[in-house]
Amino acid sequence: MSDNRKEQERAELHRTIWNIANDLRGSVDGWDFKQYVLGILFYRYISENLTNYINQGEFEAGNTEFDYARLSDEEAEQAREDMIKTKGFFILPNELFENVRKRAAKDENLNETLEGVFKNIEATAQGTASEKNFKGLFDDIDVNSNRLGGTVAGRNDRLVKLMNGITDMKLGNNYQGNTIDAFGEAYEFLMGMYASNAGKSGGEYFTPQEVSELLTLLALGGKTSVNKVYDPACGSGSLLLKATQILGNTGVTQGFFGQEINITTYNLCRINMFLHDIDYDKFHIGHGDTLIDPHQPHFDDEPFEVIVSNPPYSIKWAGDDNPLLINDPRFAPAGVLAPKSKADLAFIMHCLSWLAANGTAAIVCFPGMLYRGGAEKKIRQYLIENNFIDCIIQLPDNLFFGTSIATCIMVLKKSKSENSTLFIDASKEYTKITNNNKLTPSNIQKIVDIYTVHDTVQYFSKLVPNAMIAEKDYNLSVSTYVEQEDKREIVNIVELNAEIKRIVAREDVLRREIDAIIAEIEGA
Repeated sequence: MSDNRKEQERAELHRTIWNIANDLRGSVDGWDFKQYVLGILFYRYISENLTNYINQGEFEAGNTEFDYARLSDEEAEQAREDMIKTKGFFILPNELFENVRKRAAKDENLNETLEGVFKNIEATAQGTASEKNFKGLFDDIDVNSNRLGGTVAGRNDRLVKLMNGITDMKLGNNYQGNTIDAFGEAYEFLMGMYASNAGKSGGEYFTPQEVSELLTLLALGGKTSVNKVYDPACGSGSLLLKATQILGNTGVTQGFFGQEINITTYNLCRINMFLHDIDYDKFHIGHGDTLIDPHQPHFDDEPFEVIVSNPPYSIKWAGDDNPLLINDPRFAPAGVLAPKSKADLAFIMHCLSWLAANGTAAIVCFPGMLYRGGAEKKIRQYLIENNFIDCIIQLPDNLFFGTSIATCIMVLKKSKSENSTLFIDASKEYTKITNNNKLTPSNIQKIVDIYTVHDTVQYFSKLVPNAMIAEKDYNLSVSTYVEQEDKREIVNIVELNAEIKRIVAREDVLRREIDAIIAEIEGA
């Protein structure tokens, strides 16, 4: 498909979402609206996913007139067991999105109908291998909420509009063609629409796609296949999924792993996995506090080849209030815990401990952690003395929703060939878009290229021996090592003085001439 055609389809999809937003404007808060749209979108997606899968099997068997959506529930029951094993869930024809939507306008109990359908879908996964990935997925779609309307009729009217709007989204007839991209586009557009309006928390829910791409390219390091991708603060999962866009679904052999403390965002992340065609047995998302209670299955097997993360900046954590943490194998090697008021380096130590010997971690960092003293300096000393930091990259300011601060990227490796650290000043690598700055493809490529060759480029990068970093008191600020280009005009003082003398002399001549003219006039 041509880029122009893709842009047209993308623009049409965005217009449809805006139309739904306008239909419901004033009745549902923006962040809540996103929950409803994504939930119903997910319902449509898994309905079509199951229908297309069953239909394809029948078509290949020669039954070209078959349509699962037209079967009776009794006829469909024979597929239940196989679909739960294969897809991880099952939906009866009567409860498919397209059939519920057709009846919706005349269904006075639409809210109850949808509530029942959601419970039934989740129930099909209970007691199976897919249970953990379906449990509670529809919890945030409260069809009885006053946010939808003060009366049942009012709520149902908005649910009808919502389902019709989702139906109008052109997500492609060929499921294996452009459907996956369209669902992903719809998801990302909604996240972008509302992340900027979600206040300070917006950045926690959404990492801009360009930053996700840069982090992932740095962590992949040119590999075409990796074992697993991990994000300890995965939010809605956009960072985890970027690897599939670069490598394809088969490029990550053992799946996607993450943990998220916010229950709503945890549900969004699992929905996002399905919307991007990741099968239930290929993603493992845990709910809880990664630093205090890391999801056990994540480290029972081999460590991670790729770790990418944008953890919350300088949040509070238990630190030395919890006597068990100093002996935790993730934090103990540094001999000190990150401060209770700033957990930044706790996330770094956590990622390092789960990183494979041949792996790379790329983590967005709050700049203060690179130069503050105390316990943070001691942890930086541990990281430098053990040669775990591969690169520090200074990013432009105003890249993220919710903060204008210029963040950094820390790249970690366990098997480096040289005892030095690369510093890259990419603070000028951006294009201004409305109120935010944005990394362009050429900006991203320039950063990745310099990282790949690990070379010093005047005013942009410097490869610094770790001994020099020790001399600088383990300060990891990029500006300490990469010289800023002085673009001020160079002034030749000798020439400037000569020019001033010429001007003064000329003023003298002019003044005498003017005085003579005035004297002549007055004498007349």
